[in-house]
Amino acid sequence: MSSSNTETAVVDVVMPQMGVSVSEGTIVEWRKRPGDWVAYEEPICDISTDKIDTEVPSPATGRLTEVVVDVGATVEVGTVLARIATDARPGEPHASEGGEPPTSEAAAATGDTPAPATPDPAPEPAAARPADAPQRRRYSPVVMRIAAEHGIDLSRIQGTGRGGRVRKQDVLAYLENGGAAPAPAEAPLHIESPYRPEPTPPRAAPAPAAPPAPRAEPEPAPTPAPQPAVAATGRGEPLSRVRRSIGERMKRSLELAAHCTTIVECDMSAVEARRALIGTTALPIVARCVVDALREYPALNAWLEGDTFTRHEQVHLGIAVSLDEDGLIVPVVRDAQDLSDEGLARRIRDLARRARERELAPDDVRGGTFTITNPGQYGALAATPIINQPQVAILDLEAVVKRPVVVTDAAGNDAIAIRPMAMLCMSWDHRAIDGAYAARFLAALRRRIEGV
Repeated sequence: MSSSNTETAVVDVVMPQMGVSVSEGTIVEWRKRPGDWVAYEEPICDISTDKIDTEVPSPATGRLTEVVVDVGATVEVGTVLARIATDARPGEPHASEGGEPPTSEAAAATGDTPAPATPDPAPEPAAARPADAPQRRRYSPVVMRIAAEHGIDLSRIQGTGRGGRVRKQDVLAYLENGGAAPAPAEAPLHIESPYRPEPTPPRAAPAPAAPPAPRAEPEPAPTPAPQPAVAATGRGEPLSRVRRSIGERMKRSLELAAHCTTIVECDMSAVEARRALIGTTALPIVARCVVDALREYPALNAWLEGDTFTRHEQVHLGIAVSLDEDGLIVPVVRDAQDLSDEGLARRIRDLARRARERELAPDDVRGGTFTITNPGQYGALAATPIINQPQVAILDLEAVVKRPVVVTDAAGNDAIAIRPMAMLCMSWDHRAIDGAYAARFLAALRRRIEGV
């Protein structure tokens, strides 16, 4: 043990940042108690956010001296959760391992020598608990929000999480099985047909002709009474915490960066042939081309923090994943430059699945150097995305739509052909680069995509 005149080295365990729109988390379970020894990166507690359920690893090796936040409490990112003494040594007794030893004065009075601490007796088995004692169940914020919106009694749902905890997927499955009537979801638009005709209302059958009524003298029309103004019938409600967080971060990005957007049109014929060959979507093939283009134009694979501009050697590619009403999260494919388009496809599928099942770890959403968002899968044709700070650019991949275009053959002859086309829309920070650099990057990207 350190002497009384030696300062104790303490490391704080803090609530981690897990995505651009995650501002707080809830403590679900403490795996360690004060006095326990913990190793570096050993899970110390479980937390839940609107997007991720994950473990918080220990930032250091040492003894847990204090738990600051109780189970069930929701705190902001950066809040101290616990403290670890790094100057402790393994094997030393602590308060929870035995009773307080007698003081030196008491030992001297009785002639006894203080006995070493002994471990606590084994805890009572769970069966000793009275059967009628209610057990407190804890739920993540998103689970409680969905339950409140649909009037669900969460005690009726069998949880599939750790220790039987009810997860978002359990609530959604309960809704799908008739537990409550969810609002009908709108099906995504077909990738090659972003337009949908308006439904034609059914025509009413003509009524049988009535015999002509006797003609009467018209009476003067009464003066119409003034009609009251039509009152709004909508119900006002505050924005959810997730939407507020997304709004704050996006607004900050717009205020901070000098946003500009450059758009080029790209023939996706080669991508369509390639994705049919490897059995994937267009996204990982385009992502591989983006990585190659970023190696050619490294000023876009960068961060701008204040007046510090940092170019990155590795491409850590952020892929925006929509969580429907739960907002947006951007998991990161690390070292994307080392992966083929097939490898990127596997990694993107895995990250998207874990994002929707709330299984991402904090490291899965940190450190991105460039981001791709893909709303085109829902039929969108063009957009101006907002930069994910502190990155300097974000690429928007829009819908692949077959349409007539002018093509030129090797002899220079023009013809009209039907080709799958897409818009590549890139928002970039004018503080970091100029329009000519952005245009050259997109031209290089288009050249790579059309030559896959």
